[in-house]
Amino acid sequence: MRFSLFVHMERLSEDEPQKQLYEEMVELCKIADEGGMHAIWTGEHHGMNFTIAPNPFINLVDLANKTKRVRLGTGTIVAPFWHPIRLAGEAAMTDVITNGRLELGIARGAYSFEYERMMPGLDAWTAGQRMREMVPALKGLWKGDYTHDGEFWKFPKTTSSPLPVQQPHPPIWIAARDPNSHEFAVKNGCNVQVTPLFLGDEEVEKLMGHFQAACQKFTEVPRPEIMLLRHTYVADSEADAQRAAEEINVFYNYYGAWFKNERNITKGLIEPLSEEEIKAHPLYSPALMRRNNVIGEPQEVIDRLKAYEAMGYDEYSFWIDTGMSFERKKASLLRMINEVMPAFS
Repeated sequence: MRFSLFVHMERLSEDEPQKQLYEEMVELCKIADEGGMHAIWTGEHHGMNFTIAPNPFINLVDLANKTKRVRLGTGTIVAPFWHPIRLAGEAAMTDVITNGRLELGIARGAYSFEYERMMPGLDAWTAGQRMREMVPALKGLWKGDYTHDGEFWKFPKTTSSPLPVQQPHPPIWIAARDPNSHEFAVKNGCNVQVTPLFLGDEEVEKLMGHFQAACQKFTEVPRPEIMLLRHTYVADSEADAQRAAEEINVFYNYYGAWFKNERNITKGLIEPLSEEEIKAHPLYSPALMRRNNVIGEPQEVIDRLKAYEAMGYDEYSFWIDTGMSFERKKASLLRMINEVMPAFS
């Protein structure tokens, strides 16, 4: 099983300079590259200081000039916000500039906050249908002289300009959760990204089950790859692990608040949660975060990841967005590289 870094700029306060946040993100990416990680993933979000990533291609092109060998992935492009011709061209140009290092992750999106602003009236079902229409359109545009007559997009014969360096195209990854998404990805020869979010290892097993069932259903398609994305903290002590669980508990409370889309937003920042609200949330607690996420001293982390490897996961992505300080993120990432990854070499 190989390892990657999943990272964004994240901001909970106007006191944090955005330029500094980007420089810190770049430093984490350089550490991942120099430490032998396989890939760096960063996503797409709009109007949210919780995760600052308006166009991941810009970040990846910059990172290509600041790293040496690491693969560079979109984790993920929100398909409904793009026209297929534009996405095919910008992805291909990124592949050209990065010298064939692009991995293209695609999703339907998750936040109603973004749907309301980018495509008013869009719901999750329609967003998913747009994603399903997008994938074959991208492949057709990269092949060339492609005409599209779909439910959401229609255009005459077109070829992506430019064409990608990787042929026939960069690897495509689909963010999947339910069985239908897994089946769509496997049937279309796409790799799969999964995350259990705040849930425990029973969800990790369930997601692998969906993937394996899809592979068994479409045996004529070569088995694609599957990547597991989890919040991870490699601690230097049990006290340090407990502190991380408390920090990730706060992160998930804010994630849940953004997802529910009920609180006031000012200048891209959500109305702060009180300590009482954080303590009262029924799905999150420091104890649950300690149990469910990959948090612990190096040997505990190794044991958890060995179990995922045995399940059949090809890649494990170290999700470092946690609301922690840069210093704590960096220390955890270095322990991951120096004390955990060697057990998988």
